[in-house]
Parts: sequence; C-alpha cells; structure tokens
Amino acid sequence: MQIGIPAETTAGETRVAATPETVRKFVGLGYSVVVQSGAGRVSSYIDQAYKDAGAEIAADAATTLQNSDVVLKVAAPDAAEAALIKSGAVVLAMFAPHNNPYLEQYAQRQLTCVAMELIPRITRAQSSDVLSSQANVAGYKAVLMAANAYQRMFPMLMTAAGTVKPARVVVLGVGVAGLQAIATARRMGAVVEASDMRPAAKEQVESLGGKWLDVPMSDEEKAKALGTGGYAWVPSAEYVRDQAQVVDKAVSAADIVITTALIPGRKAPILVREATVAKMRPGSVIVDMAVSSGGNVEGSQLDQTVMTEHGVTILGVGNIPATVGAETSALYARNLLNFLQPQHDNEAKELKLQRDDDMVKPTLIVDAGHVIYKKPN
Repeated sequence: MQIGIPAETTAGETRVAATPETVRKFVGLGYSVVVQSGAGRVSSYIDQAYKDAGAEIAADAATTLQNSDVVLKVAAPDAAEAALIKSGAVVLAMFAPHNNPYLEQYAQRQLTCVAMELIPRITRAQSSDVLSSQANVAGYKAVLMAANAYQRMFPMLMTAAGTVKPARVVVLGVGVAGLQAIATARRMGAVVEASDMRPAAKEQVESLGGKWLDVPMSDEEKAKALGTGGYAWVPSAEYVRDQAQVVDKAVSAADIVITTALIPGRKAPILVREATVAKMRPGSVIVDMAVSSGGNVEGSQLDQTVMTEHGVTILGVGNIPATVGAETSALYARNLLNFLQPQHDNEAKELKLQRDDDMVKPTLIVDAGHVIYKKPN
C-alpha cells in the first residue's frame, strides 16, 4: 500500500504532512512512501533525508498522487489537486469542512476524507489532536511576533538611566494557544492578565503566574458553563455587558493584547471593539489569532499589519503555525502517524479504517464517495 506526500500548494503554507521520522515508521509498518520533490524543503526537511528514511522521491504532484492509496496533506486539496488523487484513496488533511467548497468533488473521485481538525477531545485521541499541537506553537509564536512589533521591553529592568517597567499583556481566550501565550509572556517578564468564558480556566491562568480577569456570573450561568465545557453556553445580556466592561478596562491599559477565541464552524466572536482599541496607548500591539475566521478585533485584516490613527499596531497573521514550519510539521506529522497506527492491519500490511471507532467516526466528512458532513446552520 502506498502513501503519498505532495507539496502543499496553499499560498504561505510552509508545513509538510510527513517528516523523515514518520516516513521511516511508515516504511517499517510495510508501506511504500512517495514524497514529492521539495515538499519539505521550506520546513527544513530535504529530499535526501526522506530518501534515507526509505521514501521514493517523485518529480511532481501527479506522480506522487496517481498511485497513492493514502494521501497525507496539511491543507485540504483544491479542485486541481483532487483531480490528481487516485480514485478511492483515503486523504487525511485539515479540511475546514464548514467552508470547504470541494466536498462534492471529493465524492465524485470516490475519496474517503478524514478531517483531522475534527478529532474528538477524548483521552486516547490526544496524541492525534492537530488543533492542540498547532495552537500550542502558535500561542508561543504570537507572543514573539508581538514582542518584535512592540517598541519597548517586556521585562522590568533596573538601569542607571532609570527603571524600565514591565509590559502589560492581556490574553483573551485561554485554550491551548492562550495558555502557551500566557506562559511565554510570563517567561519574557511581562505582567499578564487573561479572560475566558470557562470559569475552570482561572486555576490554569493563575498556575502560570497570570491574573484572572473575573466577570461576575450567576449560579445558573456557572452551571451552564461547566456543563458545556465553556464554549456552547449562551451568556445572558448582563454577562455580555459585564464582560465588555472588564475587557475594555483591561485592554485599554494593556501594552500587548493577544486574542485567541474561535468557535468551530462559525465566525470568530468580536472581543475588542474599535472604541477600546482607540483608548490604548500609542505603540501598543494587538495580535488577532482568530483573524482567518473573521477576527476577534474590530479593524484587524487578514495577513495585514494595520496601524490605527491612534498608533496601535494590529497584526492579522492568518497562518501562524506556518511561520514555525519545521516544528509544526514535526508535530502534525506525528499526529497523523498516531492516528493511523491503530488503523493499521499488521497481517495485511495495509490501512483499514475502523469507521465505528470513536476516534475515527467524527472525522469522516466524505466516505467512499458519499458526503456525510453536515455543515452547521
């Protein structure tokens, strides 16, 4: 059975879906692996390293894909790529199925499409959780981007010329990316505050040395937030008003703001209004990590740096993981390997997807030519 690793074609995408490390393990399981020439070059994985791991190097995408029974990608194939993939192949990628226009085309090619971002949050799936692995690195890099754009220092310094005050950082959204942003900013010496709709996140924030921005909640709201994991509950008008006031006060006084709030399959919520940005000091920096889903900050623009008339810099980098391609490729490739290994038939030396597996079933968006994913209303 052949696994194909094509080069990514999405603009700005530096990642690759397999590394020499994972190729070696696939070869050890009995697969033949074909890697498109140059597929890993931008993320620091050269063709010779893949050869040494046991892969065959193909000249182009067509040669890579035409005989591959399993295709590993980072971004979903577009129409042109899908036409090159062997009919009936299994394709693993981050498909963004809620706004992917090619699902019917995949079905026409009789493909089975596994959307890795739909991996369920269960214990045995943690090692395959691509969203967490990529968000962890993105949270770290977002702080470095902010520090690079910020014209002052992060840590407090005592100098003969006077004292340098520490930067004040506010993190909105305390998932994997937010927690890593808090930890990184604290390591760099900043004073950090953070907010999230999940009351349980308070302990995590404080364990990293951050200050929790508390929004008053009724007992009923706390029960809803705890019962849904924090993201599915609908807050009351009073909570929304109180949250806006807390965010406005904290952001207005911040030097750095990092927003991370995403709702799967939906537009990102607006957390920072233009009026609040206008209150920030000149030289302040905002990193909107949700910009590719509509943005958490009014005025942010996808893949653009915006300087407001008040001197605030808003960074809208749509694909932060791609700026750390070597590391994010290594993590993503291991996620795919960890997902596929339990589906490997040792006797037949081939992949046999266990479609009723509670780790596999939620990820199937197209199965043997049938679109089974239901887009949210």
